[in-house]
Amino acid sequence: MNDAPVQSMSHRRGRLRMLIGGACAIALVTAGATVIVSSPAHAQTVTSNSTGNHNGYFYSFWKDSGNVSMTMGNGGQYSTQWSNVNNFVAGKGWNPGGRRTVSYSGTFNPSGNSYLTLYGWTRNPLIEYYIVDSWGTYRPTGTFKGTVTTDGGTYDIYQTQRVNAPSIDGTRTFYQYWSVRQSKRVGGTINVGNHFDAWARYGMNLGNHDYQILATEGYQSSGSSNITVGGSTPGPNPTTPPPGGGCSVTVSRADEWSDRFNVNFSVSGSSNWVVTIRTNGGQSLQSSWNASVSGTSGTLTARPNGNGNNFGITLYKNGNNTTPTASCATG
Repeated sequence: MNDAPVQSMSHRRGRLRMLIGGACAIALVTAGATVIVSSPAHAQTVTSNSTGNHNGYFYSFWKDSGNVSMTMGNGGQYSTQWSNVNNFVAGKGWNPGGRRTVSYSGTFNPSGNSYLTLYGWTRNPLIEYYIVDSWGTYRPTGTFKGTVTTDGGTYDIYQTQRVNAPSIDGTRTFYQYWSVRQSKRVGGTINVGNHFDAWARYGMNLGNHDYQILATEGYQSSGSSNITVGGSTPGPNPTTPPPGGGCSVTVSRADEWSDRFNVNFSVSGSSNWVVTIRTNGGQSLQSSWNASVSGTSGTLTARPNGNGNNFGITLYKNGNNTTPTASCATG
């Protein structure tokens, strides 16, 4: 497959191989770069790179070259038209993103390579993610991890990596997570949390959410779409205590060396907690701080030791560089 450019918040440059990652698209805001044309019934047509809010939804529009426009209507509705474009991504959604049930409907008519996808970013760790419901001439792929069955279909789960590439935090090395539906559809419900949970089962952990949109993306193609994002039902994010009390824990990757790495944990919802940490492969505990941690490999258990709800561990990789997962229960 051909290469596709990627962008950062100040530049979108370089080449992203579609076979190993798809097209990275991050909205770019530059002084004087935004063209918004007012239309009747509160519609706005965007033709240059911008992000913002429209009719109760966050939107993002980015292109590198070619003829593209996005017209935003009432609520979560938007339409795109593109021809002879190199790469663009546009859509409506939320900032921040997170676990939610997203409904959408509409039409999607690509001529060439394009995605219809729920798209977003997290930080700590820095992750770019796609939940792809439909595509044009190319179905994205990567390192196969497994599957998840949800919302009337089965999605293949892939992981790819970008090395020293542009991101929302400048030039970084980061992973991309993909759920790609085995059979195309345009319209329905996406239970985003089901994908997040499936990724976590394969050691693909997310961080703190940045934006999340139901996006149309085109690469060296032409086409059109008319999509309406329906009301979403937010679910508990990793940093939100579950309904009815209890606690939750956020896992974030920290410093890394050739043979080991640090992991930070932040507990919310209770000061009397037990965190179960599941390491991967032959990983083993070197040290910990701000909590009492028992176990040396496999499953570790952490309890408060009077130093608050934020703690960390250092793990020897022992051939496995995957971030551990964690769950929390009240003590």
